[in-house]
Amino acid sequence: MSILFVLLTFLLILTVMYFRRPQGDANVAQVTPPKKASAPLMLKQANFEVPQDYCFHPGHTWVLDEGRQNARVGIDAFAGHLLGRIDSLELAELNRWVRQGQTVCTITRAGRRVDLLSPVEGVLVSINHEAMTNPNLVTEDPYGSGWVCMIKVPEMAINMKNLLNGSMVLPWMQNCQARLSAIVKQLTPALAQDGGLPVKGLLFQVDAKVQAQIAREFLLT
Repeated sequence: MSILFVLLTFLLILTVMYFRRPQGDANVAQVTPPKKASAPLMLKQANFEVPQDYCFHPGHTWVLDEGRQNARVGIDAFAGHLLGRIDSLELAELNRWVRQGQTVCTITRAGRRVDLLSPVEGVLVSINHEAMTNPNLVTEDPYGSGWVCMIKVPEMAINMKNLLNGSMVLPWMQNCQARLSAIVKQLTPALAQDGGLPVKGLLFQVDAKVQAQIAREFLLT
């Protein structure tokens, strides 16, 4: 009889603990709300400034490892100049698994759309609501208040192996500028500028065929 009483008491305790535990879907990713992006230390060379400790995807998006598997993601200044003013920013759904090199956001201007790729692989856990309200932050302040989203990345070290960082970044940016200038001079000479980047917002000032070619070459989409 005493054994039965002990078992019933134990079962009662387990039942109370079950109903008092925090409710919610255990499969939904949880993340501490991201802190406001602080101004990064910038390294400058020629026409470019790049933030220290950021890593870059060849499709011109960046990632900053913020610890605890949290990665802040945005677009780089080269892409920001290429896009110029934009009308809207669409993000992948929250709690969706995004693969490295898969579309993470879509930029729209005057009905024309351009996709941008995720620099890392993981679960999209937070979006920058300020940028959703004012999408031009993404191109005007790409390394600060214009960040795009936060991704929970289980295999951060593996992801970083496929990205550009450190001393590789500035030469890569300069090479992209030179290639873009050559393409613009060949295809749309009126939009080329001597000694620097082509006009801001170039991607939405060319016809659809040229836009697709430039997006494929530099944004990899």
